[in-house]
Amino acid sequence: MLYAIIATDAANSLEARLAARPDHIARLEKLKDEGRLVLAGPHPAVDSNDPGTAGFTGSLIVAEFESLQAAEAWAAADPYRAAGVYSDVLVKPFKRVLP
Repeated sequence: MLYAIIATDAANSLEARLAARPDHIARLEKLKDEGRLVLAGPHPAVDSNDPGTAGFTGSLIVAEFESLQAAEAWAAADPYRAAGVYSDVLVKPFKRVLP
């Protein structure tokens, strides 16, 4: 089943985000290589693809996992969590309708 991982960034976490990004992206690449990643990306803090020093307010990942517990465990091990980038993470089932 698909699950949405909806994360909110902690205040002033851009530097930590940039430092942890390579490890975060590596985990997403693994999901992609396994054919389990639907989409992933950050929420810019301003209306721009490159928000610069404004940074980001969070992230959204939609991917396939065996269960809600497996999705929660995967999200809990995200390098952004260990680095203090995320202040809150919500994991919930997702039903893809379109496209």
